[in-house]
Amino acid sequence: MISPKYLTQGDKIAIISTARKITKEEVAPAIKKFNDWGLNVVLGKNIFNSYNQFAGTDDERLSDLQQMLNDNSIKAIMCSRGGYGTARIIDKINFDEFIKNPKWLVGYSDITVLHSKINMLNIESIHATMPINFPKSNEDTESIISLKKALFGEQIKQEIKSHKFNKTGSAKGTLIGGNLSILYSLRGTSLDLDTDNKILFIEDLDEYLYHIDRMMQNLKLGNKLENLKGLIVGGMCDMNDNTTPFGKNAYEIINEAVAEYDYPVCYNFPAGHIKQNLALILGRKIEIEINNLQTTVEFDM
Repeated sequence: MISPKYLTQGDKIAIISTARKITKEEVAPAIKKFNDWGLNVVLGKNIFNSYNQFAGTDDERLSDLQQMLNDNSIKAIMCSRGGYGTARIIDKINFDEFIKNPKWLVGYSDITVLHSKINMLNIESIHATMPINFPKSNEDTESIISLKKALFGEQIKQEIKSHKFNKTGSAKGTLIGGNLSILYSLRGTSLDLDTDNKILFIEDLDEYLYHIDRMMQNLKLGNKLENLKGLIVGGMCDMNDNTTPFGKNAYEIINEAVAEYDYPVCYNFPAGHIKQNLALILGRKIEIEINNLQTTVEFDM
């Protein structure tokens, strides 16, 4: 995998919107924080546009992303927020210049579409918090601190408490994944992940429990689970149920789906649609160590 150059003070960083619309007020805290880091922020021309729920039309969102991918003076691209919409433009993006001059692409949720494409180009990307999540107080949250470490090339080593469903063990492999619903929606397309010998990360929000089961069974039937090196399960929050309960929560559903496999599995990892959304470098080789007390995730440098 190719690792884009880490940022240094004075670098330009872009903020664009590839999915749901956002306001100037919502982006302002992130602009201040990036300026505090010594970065120069460049906003997409159409970032604050509005077209139904989207940040402008498909062509407008595509134009901003394409411009920032092609501009070699931009060293990182922050997606302002998720929602839905990136899949509508992914097949129209030209990555030729980006491949010649890779830069960091940052986001989570709907931005899983871009992560999947970029990682297939053999380039790393950063699954991390986005401007919509930056607090007005200018607080250095753990999520923001971890994003800075990832962008500026500091060592990333995360240690979290054990979870009762964890499968102990150790593994080394390339980290891939993102939002489970997005990964499911990409199944059978040119962006379908190759999970063999990889460490898969998944997270999700606001899904019906039976649909979590449907998606896990889809991955299982598609042989996306059996040849993993390991599995990291992040936030699975605000789930919905029917009048007749499904009978299991999200972690129980996932635990059942991977019960027959012997690779290590970590639950409750602090990443995804949760307050503590730690940065993960997708496409990077990592080592995970899971014992009865804690899980350690360390990224290669």
